Amino acid sequence: MPEKKQGFTPMMWRYVIKFTIRIIIFFTSLVFYLLYRDWATAFLQRSFFTIDIPGISSIPGIRFGLTPLHGLWAIFMTLMIIHIFFNGVSEKLTMALRKSKKQFYVPVENYDHYELLKFVQKQNVAAWTVMLVWLSFNAIFGILYLTGILAEADLLMLTIFYFLCDYICILIFCPFQTVIMKNKCCVNCRIYDWGHFMMFTPMLFIKSFFSWSLFFTSLVVLIRWELVYAKHPEWFWEGSNQVLKCSKCQDRTCRIKKAVRPGK
Repeated sequence: MPEKKQGFTPMMWRYVIKFTIRIIIFFTSLVFYLLYRDWATAFLQRSFFTIDIPGISSIPGIRFGLTPLHGLWAIFMTLMIIHIFFNGVSEKLTMALRKSKKQFYVPVENYDHYELLKFVQKQNVAAWTVMLVWLSFNAIFGILYLTGILAEADLLMLTIFYFLCDYICILIFCPFQTVIMKNKCCVNCRIYDWGHFMMFTPMLFIKSFFSWSLFFTSLVVLIRWELVYAKHPEWFWEGSNQVLKCSKCQDRTCRIKKAVRPGK
């Protein structure tokens, strides 16, 4: 029986609004990248405070060195801290995240543990294939940066582009889902919380507090997710967790994806 057509859910609207905000951030950053490319490099090489030396600086003393890019860094860090300490707590968060919490695990009665094992093995192989592909792809940009072909501003802009692509993957089309993972939706995605790590991979190549703080915090998000998955894989499979079944889904963030991938 065909699924009854529905409008956007509250969760879907939240994602659309967040996606719009990311589009605005991306194009605003792109304008600054094109017009003030050196500004990004200066941002990565300075601290929150600038110390002016008497006799050299026109205004001696300590002054704030804040720029809009520091605000963007603060947004990125806040998002990751929320994922580390408050992941899955709010009802406004997607079940794709909340499935990593015990209170959202509703076990399927008498589920097949052998099938769970096969699911875990298959998903692990797919997940680490994604990791290998992603690191190999970004190694190209790392090499170009280390050889002087790309600059800090280029890697920062690449990161902001990934920031936008994160929601493109959630709402419209995800190459990892389609080609490698083969999961039917984000709620069932094995690597859903890898987004921050993938987003800030380019920051690894830049020796800076701001870049490395983003990358290594994203690594903590990734490790936390993987530890939960390793300990409780049954929370992540619809065959063992009822809340991951389509019939139980309240998110419906797959609405646009279904239009893009008819029959899926």
